[in-house]
Amino acid sequence: MKGFMKKEWLELVRTGRLWVLLLVFVFVGIMNPALAKLTPWMMELMSDQLVGMGLTTGQVSINAMDSWTQFYKNMPLALIAFLLMWSGSFTGEYEKGTLICVITRGLSRSKILAAKVVVMAVCWTALYGLCYGITYGYNSWFWDNGVACHLLFGAVCYWLFGLWTVGLLALFSVFSKNSIQVALGVGSVALAVYGLSFFPALGGVLPVRLTAGMELLRGAWGLEAYYMSLAVTCLLFTGCLLLAIPCFQRKQL
Repeated sequence: MKGFMKKEWLELVRTGRLWVLLLVFVFVGIMNPALAKLTPWMMELMSDQLVGMGLTTGQVSINAMDSWTQFYKNMPLALIAFLLMWSGSFTGEYEKGTLICVITRGLSRSKILAAKVVVMAVCWTALYGLCYGITYGYNSWFWDNGVACHLLFGAVCYWLFGLWTVGLLALFSVFSKNSIQVALGVGSVALAVYGLSFFPALGGVLPVRLTAGMELLRGAWGLEAYYMSLAVTCLLFTGCLLLAIPCFQRKQL
């Protein structure tokens, strides 16, 4: 299993996917405080046009909360890039027939699945941590992160949401024939869950609640507002893996 995990990391580097993802997550991490820092300048630049439209602007005050707002707005873009880059992890193996050689050498399918999920989860954790750390560092340099409540808890919540999508990625990779089907499957479920979250009875328990970090940082919601969603997301992630194992065992390679 360790050898297969090493092979996954080497393939991630050699294909250039790792470097693309690094660029995306670093760019997002820098862009969050940069957009907040540039907001007063952009408002001043547009002030003449706004006055011509009958609108007046006062002095704009920026703090770390504006940067964290950008963080939660931009993280979906980074997560989508991550999922797209990993959508062909399994299906590429099917097309090349490389898994047959690995299985005939004695490595079980469950270990293959576990190795791929572990690599995806570690990659997501490292990239997310890098992006979060860059934003946190710049916010501390320019402003004061003390204005935000429960920063670490909010970070863990979004990380777990991303981990749930990794579970979906593994599950749909077992069923699908190509990366497009994997991406469409994960995207369809995510959109469906997002739509269901608008129902008051479901909004507090579905994984989408974990992406609502600004309500937590502003103190509008307490930690208890996320507990049920955390539990449900963990169960869904586990369920995806438990369902993927027997399906992968029966899959014709």
